Amino acid sequence: MLDSFRTLCAAGCAITAGLFPMSSVGQGTLAAPSVSSTPQIAFASHRDGNWEIYLTDIDGQHQTRLTRLEPQDRFPLWSPDRSQIAFGSQVGGDHWELWVINADGTAPRQLATQIVAKGFRQWSHDGTRIVFAANVRSDVEIFSVEVATGRLARLTDSPGEDRDPSWSPDDRHIVFSSTRDGNAEIYLMRADGTDLRRLTNHTARDGSPAWSPDGSTIAFTSARDGAGDVYLARVADGRVERLTTGAHATNDALLWSPDGTYIAVQTADRDYDIQLVRMADRQRRTIAGTSAYEGQFSWSPAGDQLVFISERDGYNAVYVTDLTGKQSRLTTTSSLDPNW
Repeated sequence: MLDSFRTLCAAGCAITAGLFPMSSVGQGTLAAPSVSSTPQIAFASHRDGNWEIYLTDIDGQHQTRLTRLEPQDRFPLWSPDRSQIAFGSQVGGDHWELWVINADGTAPRQLATQIVAKGFRQWSHDGTRIVFAANVRSDVEIFSVEVATGRLARLTDSPGEDRDPSWSPDDRHIVFSSTRDGNAEIYLMRADGTDLRRLTNHTARDGSPAWSPDGSTIAFTSARDGAGDVYLARVADGRVERLTTGAHATNDALLWSPDGTYIAVQTADRDYDIQLVRMADRQRRTIAGTSAYEGQFSWSPAGDQLVFISERDGYNAVYVTDLTGKQSRLTTTSSLDPNW
């Protein structure tokens, strides 16, 4: 394992204690979820007294519990081929581990420890690796893990915090935010951690980077013009343009629709709402907005719907909306972190 890690870190990464997978635990065969023609939604639920990962059909039917670990399990993330789900497991205090489980609930295994629980993480588009941020002593760095083998590669080693990594569409590069120069900026690097390039340079915080589906543009949030707004940076030359005005965009992840037609963003100009920005004309409209919190959204694979959570009923529940704002509630107990 150590030799494999050194091989993957040949570009100058350091070996970090506490991040190696420590176990591969079998739980037996759990009940398999129902097969649906529409891709199912993964989410976390507290209905059985502990946060666990569940699946549901788009109409709220066939809700199936996948995990049965004693720690809290949250933040599910589908693999591109939808055969596996990565998730975070809290094993004590603020100690979170990265695990993966088959979509039928079998073969759960640990991939890494000390992950940043609420940080953005992502499967590579070819489904072989996951990129994530992890705590290294008093610092935060970017790692990737090979899912099949559990081999880890440390990609950054800076005095600042490196967070919210995201793969380029061709999996050759990674974008992330970093405070290595004293202020949060957007950086690019190759998938092996080499060829680091600073993309933004401003006194305001730049964060939540998201790669466009065509690979040409990075969307990010910044308060450089006052209230938080969404900006676009061209990958080729770093040119930055402002996309929204007065959106009060939060640090929740920006998400491009699969075809690049829209960017979904959480805003706080009124309450915590979810808005869509149409790229063709920069029109911004609210897709989910009540007097309660709306957030933690995820696009459907077809890009015609969003799943999200809302507190409108006095607790966090999972909802689905189409692009016209027609919505339906999927859960009737406290639920978080839906992923489509």
